[in-house]
Amino acid sequence: MKKIIYILIILAIVLSAFNATKLDFNNLFNGDSLIAAITIVAAACAIVILLILRMSLIIKEKKKK
Repeated sequence: MKKIIYILIILAIVLSAFNATKLDFNNLFNGDSLIAAITIVAAACAIVILLILRMSLIIKEKKKK
C-alpha cells in the first residue's frame, strides 16, 4: 500500500507540472488554461488526501504495537 501511495503522489506531481505548462497567465480563465488550472487544484487535493491516508496508516501501525 505504501508504494502505491507514493506512486500516486508522484503521478499527481507530474500531472500538475504538465498542466502548469499549459497555463496562459494573460488569459487564465478561458479555454485550455482554465482546464489546466482546475486540474492543478485537483492534483493538489489528491496529494493532500494521499498524505492524510499515509499518516492514518502510520498511526494504525503504531496503535497495533
